[in-house]
Amino acid sequence: MVQLEEGEKAAWIFKSGWKGLCPRCSEGKMFKSWLKVSDECEVCGLDYRFASPDDGPAFFSLTFVAFPLLFLVVWLQVLWEPPLAALLAIAIPLMSLGCLLPLRPIKGWLVASQFINRSVEAGTEKLWADMHKREDEIRRNKPEE
Repeated sequence: MVQLEEGEKAAWIFKSGWKGLCPRCSEGKMFKSWLKVSDECEVCGLDYRFASPDDGPAFFSLTFVAFPLLFLVVWLQVLWEPPLAALLAIAIPLMSLGCLLPLRPIKGWLVASQFINRSVEAGTEKLWADMHKREDEIRRNKPEE
């Protein structure tokens, strides 16, 4: 892993999250599909099982994108009073794209932030270690297909 000074952490998190790159090596891909985090980095082998952004991306997308867009749509309605069909034709694509497009970079930022800051849920370190140990044993003992 690249050693980062305290001031460089935020820039590293945003760069790797925005581009969907591995937060450890910045070369491998973090995602295997639009929002599905890879199992591990194909370059450095970082195991992404630590990543649990859960509902964070949706929350931030709704908070910082949907609410301002909703105010824009209401402002358009008040200002020009377009027919309902025209308002819906503007609002639905605007709200859909506005909320869906930032999900991947936000999820990338959250995963990178969890890695850089070594975030774990308080009191669950032993539980996670035991769970991953069992998963690794099952993988090793599973016959190759």
